[in-house]
Amino acid sequence: MMATPDFILPLSDASAGLSQVGGKGASLARLAAAGLPVPPGFQITTAAYRRFVVEHGLQEQILAAVSAATPDQPATLEEASGRIEQLFAQNAMPGDIAEAIRRAYAGLGAGDAPVAVRSSATAEDLPEMSFAGQQETYLNMRGEAMVLDAVKRCWASLWTARAIGYRARHNIAPQDVSLAVVVQVLVPADAAGILFTANPLTGARSQMLINAAWGLGEAIVGGHVTPDTVVVDKASGKVVERNIGKKDVMTVRTPDGTREEPVPSSRRNKAVLRPAQTAELARLGARIEDLYGRPMDIEWALHAGHISIVQARPITALPDPPLEWTSPYPKPLLAHGDSIDLAPDAVSPLFATLGLPIANQVYLKMYDKVLGLRGEDVPIFVIINGYIYLCFVKRSRFWKYMLMHMSTVGRLYAYGKERAEELRTSSHAVVARWRQIDLASVNAPDLLAGVRELYEISADYWCAAICRPIPRSNFSELFFRQFYNALIKRKRDPVATAFLLGLESLPLRAEKSLFDLAQWTKAQPELAQPLARTPADEAWAELQSDPVPAPFAAEFAARFAAHLEEFGHVLYDLDFMNPAPADEPIPMLDTLKVYLAGQGNDPYARQQAQERERRQAEQAISQRIGSWRKRWFQKLLRSAQECASERENAIANIGLPYPQLRRLLRELGLRLAAGGAIVHPDDIYWLEAQEADALAAALEKKDPLTSHASSVETRKADWKRARMAVPPTVMPENSFLAKMAAPKRQPRANLLNGFAASAGTVTAPACVLRGPEDFGQMRPGDVIVAVITTPAWTPLFAMASAVVTDIGGPLSHGSIVAREYGIPAVMATGVATRRIHTGQIITVDGTSGTVTLG
Repeated sequence: MMATPDFILPLSDASAGLSQVGGKGASLARLAAAGLPVPPGFQITTAAYRRFVVEHGLQEQILAAVSAATPDQPATLEEASGRIEQLFAQNAMPGDIAEAIRRAYAGLGAGDAPVAVRSSATAEDLPEMSFAGQQETYLNMRGEAMVLDAVKRCWASLWTARAIGYRARHNIAPQDVSLAVVVQVLVPADAAGILFTANPLTGARSQMLINAAWGLGEAIVGGHVTPDTVVVDKASGKVVERNIGKKDVMTVRTPDGTREEPVPSSRRNKAVLRPAQTAELARLGARIEDLYGRPMDIEWALHAGHISIVQARPITALPDPPLEWTSPYPKPLLAHGDSIDLAPDAVSPLFATLGLPIANQVYLKMYDKVLGLRGEDVPIFVIINGYIYLCFVKRSRFWKYMLMHMSTVGRLYAYGKERAEELRTSSHAVVARWRQIDLASVNAPDLLAGVRELYEISADYWCAAICRPIPRSNFSELFFRQFYNALIKRKRDPVATAFLLGLESLPLRAEKSLFDLAQWTKAQPELAQPLARTPADEAWAELQSDPVPAPFAAEFAARFAAHLEEFGHVLYDLDFMNPAPADEPIPMLDTLKVYLAGQGNDPYARQQAQERERRQAEQAISQRIGSWRKRWFQKLLRSAQECASERENAIANIGLPYPQLRRLLRELGLRLAAGGAIVHPDDIYWLEAQEADALAAALEKKDPLTSHASSVETRKADWKRARMAVPPTVMPENSFLAKMAAPKRQPRANLLNGFAASAGTVTAPACVLRGPEDFGQMRPGDVIVAVITTPAWTPLFAMASAVVTDIGGPLSHGSIVAREYGIPAVMATGVATRRIHTGQIITVDGTSGTVTLG
């Protein structure tokens, strides 16, 4: 092939590296050099892109446009992208580059050979970040003019609004990125699809998953078709599951590109792949996985019985190496749930070994008193790969637990009420006592004793909530909904959940308090304007200074401190490793800034409107129905409304001891770090309880401290690996309960099914949040994508356009708040946080319970 080496490389050149040809190009070169069936083509290197930019003096203009954009203001991203796109469009491609491309294109075959022109950035398709969908691809480009124009448009797509925002969120400097272009002979695909060499929906390395549809692959990638889904056992090559999708549309070639057209009726419900083709795909997938040494996401095309590989990238959301899910008991029945919305994630070693034993003691006391389960020396909660499981070692325990709402419901509710009343009088006193103690005067063992005392209060709140308000709320809402839907509701009547909106609760009071603070701040221009410009983390750092500098001094600092004093205990997560809002209220400050900008959602106006609509609906229905239905309608509704508020308040109060508990652990962590036992004070959460006890005793005796730095780093790595896993909902996975609890099957790789929690449809960028450490990524208009949300997440809803979670249900916090805000929500997708990337455009349909990945 005659080409200028600086600008053009053969697609099969094994020396092509990331800096020359970008992530996609480097991967294709590796595949082609290994003899895999990659369509022929060539690569336009990053040198060509840089030459174009330098020759026309674009770099300073590009950086100036990008510097004026901020990720939390989508309009600025679009404006910057538009300006840069014009720069590329109005400047001609250098003649020597154009000539090199013409020669390389001519070398592909006759005249106007159709090709695919694909962007390949230097920061994409990496093992840790895929950057999927950030740049453009142009299919069926014919002739020199179309190819040259597509190359320029690919170059410009390095600066799409979504790409600028994505890189900013991942702290990738704009001056560090460049773009190559891959030009390949277009496979006139009869069918195409995606092959995952590990099951992305379950995380199983023992399975491959294939999606297949008619025509070019864009119909699948774009989410326009429900493809066939085939699950293959990797070891045997046998198909273990095959689901034939209804393939209504397919992407086909046209003289100037591609279009979608209907699939002929004879093929819509016909399997795309024959058994031999499925087996061949699986063999190719195994070769590619062996080549890369890790699970891969592979795009393929089929024409005239021949399979071609058009792209391969690492799957970024699987633990490596895979985790083993085994129980410490010989005949376990274990259930991992959302633990009342508060413990869905892998927990820290200190919480697992100090907090969970206390929770076990509290729950066993309740089980003994209410259920009569005595003499069992096994815990209620066990930890597997960092995740909390409810343990039914004996079948008797399981059935007694399942039947308790029928046989012991009265005693259970009475116990929960009794404990709640006791806690109301005792917990505040304990927390207040520790707040007044100068911790410098407390010896190390007593600090740990204080941690245990404070956490026992939290575990008691947790148990009391499980005993009374949570089951009461679940059942009362269920009874009301069933009665209303079966005997009262007409077509135009509100849905049952509309009668539970706008109710007063602690999370709503916290929202109002923050809104009030924003309105007060807005009336102080000398404060409001600097606060609006200051990043939330910087503002919080200044508020913690002594003295607090202007403009945050005096009254604002006092008002914000009062807000935290009253509402800062509402938890993000049950694991006390994670800061309470009182420790890190940055999301609150971000939401306050949204209110200052005149955005967000006025909680007073929202509650008043919902209350007005609710009362009008209640009145209209009460006037329409007969006396006995009216009596039961009002009785069941009042019970459901009362229990809904009680549930939110109970969950919110679980964290009451956490600010003081974390204060004690911080003090002990400082002493351990000073003594060389750990590197950083927060590393205390990566110790196990007996290690912390031994170190505290050594501090008291003034003995030298043993360093735990190595084990701390190992445990952090294990925890990060565990967070990438999808824990089984029930173990053993072949048990009857596991089959009952199995999540909905996800019909295709770019469509997630879940629970339709709040109606409506939104298409917007996703923001994947695993915890408070990610909250700074949230921007107005983003879709919250989380394992689950808790009451402390409520400030983020003021910025959100929709909510998607891995777990949850109709009465989980995300469902309730999404309905309050009137935004779409889909719960219990099972894999949203692992299949969706921050910045990815997704469509959330809260009416059907689906999420489409763009």
